[in-house]
Amino acid sequence: MSNIYLERYALPETLIPAPPADNTGLIIVIPSYKEAHLRDTLISLSACERPACNTEIIVVINEPAGCNSEIQTVNEASFQQARECALDHNTESLRFHILYVKNIDKKHHGVGLARKIGMDEAVRRFEYQGNHQVGIIAGFDADSTCQNNYLVEIERHFKNNPECPGISVYFEHPVSNEIEDNIREGIIQYELHLRYFSNARKYAGFQHVHQTIGSCMAVRSDAYMKQGGMNKRKAGEDFYFLNKIIAFGNFMDLKTTTVYPSPRISDRVPFGTGKALSDWIKHKSESLLTYNPASFSDLKCLTGITNKLYEGDTDELLNKLPDSVGHFLRNNSFKNKLAEIRANTAFRTTFLKRFYQYFDAFRVMKYLHFSRSQYHPDLPVTEAAEWLLKERYGIEGEFSNSFSLLCEYREIDKYPDHT
Repeated sequence: MSNIYLERYALPETLIPAPPADNTGLIIVIPSYKEAHLRDTLISLSACERPACNTEIIVVINEPAGCNSEIQTVNEASFQQARECALDHNTESLRFHILYVKNIDKKHHGVGLARKIGMDEAVRRFEYQGNHQVGIIAGFDADSTCQNNYLVEIERHFKNNPECPGISVYFEHPVSNEIEDNIREGIIQYELHLRYFSNARKYAGFQHVHQTIGSCMAVRSDAYMKQGGMNKRKAGEDFYFLNKIIAFGNFMDLKTTTVYPSPRISDRVPFGTGKALSDWIKHKSESLLTYNPASFSDLKCLTGITNKLYEGDTDELLNKLPDSVGHFLRNNSFKNKLAEIRANTAFRTTFLKRFYQYFDAFRVMKYLHFSRSQYHPDLPVTEAAEWLLKERYGIEGEFSNSFSLLCEYREIDKYPDHT
């Protein structure tokens, strides 16, 4: 039986000639570009407790055509170190495949394509052994490490939740006192921004909210194929990819293990952790800015009337919304879209499902950028995070520093039932 995804949408070349071991059920894919410490990542994974299934780790060291000698030197050294590490740590239950893909067209080169190369190869390997429906593909990064139960917890989760197409794995950036003070403060505030942002969306009334980080994700192979595989974006590929998986329903968070993404400066992508820290250092910042809580309060007014939008007077309902939301909806021809959703739904439950498929994470982001520029300017993340703690969780008090505030959010995210 043919595999339509591999025939039409996957990259055409098979990169690993050796067949997978029997019972291979989990494949970790790691893109690597200008990575001097890839070996540390591979050591961390090799130290993990082994799951019942066999595991493979595919590393995609990638390089654009015409890149300078410095990049080539770093990649060559990384390739050699990774191969040596693989030879030292290959076992029957855990196998490493170190790929070095050179001369990639600059137009397409980036983290999205690197992930796609590895994830498409993972699909092929599952297909080879007839395991494409239940095989698990996990994303990781070449500068990340993990808790030693990482592999077994991913396997356990998907075994216990057969309807789950994908997961977001709990993460914490290393913020020990050994890290340089200005970088440490920058990564604390950046992680605080990520956690504030997800909790603020929940406060605004959105139910299916998850972190979308490339080093902290895992999906079933069949779900990967169903949504069209990984995109080739040079940045934000994880956000776009995971939100399509989330739209399938039953997406979940895995909180029983932890990934530790690197808190380092990077110039490789236009946004994300590395870019945020680079800007932090460049501008000698003291406070990282984030979305104004007022934007989420205004958005909450929209989610609060979704049931009424199913059959109520559209003009009357929309005219009562805050200016930032009303203005944004008018600019995006919302009334026409609402009429279309109504015309194609016979029940309130299906109306709500289609409404939130339309007003998804992408549209929330568009609204926030609009609101920021037209109505509610950004605020220091510590100020916004304290406001949300009080407003959503009833947690008040003076936090001595940004780290104590981050610890509060980590506790909320890892143990939501305690709040």
